[in-house]
Amino acid sequence: MGKLTAMRLAQEGLGNILLVDIIKGLAQGQALDLEDAQPFLKYSYHIEGTEDIQKIKDSDIVIITAGLARKPGMSREDLLHKNALILGDISRHIKKLSPNAVVIVVTNPVDIMTYYVLKVTALRAARVLGMGISLDTARFTNLISKELNIPLTDISACVIGSHGEGMLPLSRLTTIKGINLEEFLPEQKIQDLVKKTINRGTEIVALLGSGSAYFAPSAAINEIVRAIAKDEKRILGISAYSNGEYGLRDVCIGVPCRLGKSGIEQIIELDLNTQEKEAFLKSARDLKEQLKNLPI
Repeated sequence: MGKLTAMRLAQEGLGNILLVDIIKGLAQGQALDLEDAQPFLKYSYHIEGTEDIQKIKDSDIVIITAGLARKPGMSREDLLHKNALILGDISRHIKKLSPNAVVIVVTNPVDIMTYYVLKVTALRAARVLGMGISLDTARFTNLISKELNIPLTDISACVIGSHGEGMLPLSRLTTIKGINLEEFLPEQKIQDLVKKTINRGTEIVALLGSGSAYFAPSAAINEIVRAIAKDEKRILGISAYSNGEYGLRDVCIGVPCRLGKSGIEQIIELDLNTQEKEAFLKSARDLKEQLKNLPI
C-alpha cells in the first residue's frame, strides 16, 4: 500500500516523499520506478527510497503502513500482537527523530494501533490519528450510489465507531442532496447496505486470497494528507483519541474531525439518538477490552 500511496501523494504535489522499508533494495527500487513516471505525468516531484529509518528525521507527516496484512479468515484483532511489535519499534524512532510530525496510522487493527502509537510516541493526541472510518464512509457511499444509481457526489454518508465489525454506518445522518437516506430506501434495504459496508473489507480479503485492499485505502490516506498539508480545515472521519468527547476517555475510535496543519483541530460531536449512542459506546467498550492486550 505504501508505494501506491506514495504515487498518489506525488501526483498531488504534496511535498517530498520518503519511502522506508526494511527489505533491502525494495523502497529504493520503488522510488526509482516512481521517478520514471514523471515524464508521463508532465511534472516533477522528489521521491527517495531507503531502508534507513533514521532518514525520517524532521518529517512533517509520517504515514505508517507497515505490518502484516489480513489473510482470509483472519480478523483485524488477530493481527494485534504481531503488528504491535512492528509498530512499537517504528513509534520509538518517530518519537526520537520527528517529535513534531503528524502521524497517520494505517496498520490494522487501526484504532488499537493508533492508540498504541500515541502512547509509545508520547506525542500530543491531536498529532496521532488513524485512517479507519474515512474508508468505511467511502464504501458506504459507493454501495448507496450503486443501489440507487445516483452520482457519488450527491451522497453525504456518515460512519462512526471502530474500523471493523463495530463500525456504525448511520442511515439517519446520511443524506442525498440534503434529503435523508431513509426517504429513498426501505429499512430492510438500508440494513442490507449497512451489513455490506461492515463486511466489505472481509469480502475483499477473501476474494484476493492474499493481502488486503489498497486502492481505496491509499485514496483515503491521500485525502487525509491533503487536508493536513494544505491546512484545509476539512471534516473527515478518522480514528481519534477521545478525552471526554461523546463521554469517552482514553480510547481511539472513529469520529468526524476537522483536520488542518496541526492534525486534529476539532472532534465533531454528532447528535446521536439513544440507540446510536448505545451502539457507539459498545464499540468503544469492545476496543477498550482489546487495549488490555497491548504491550504497554
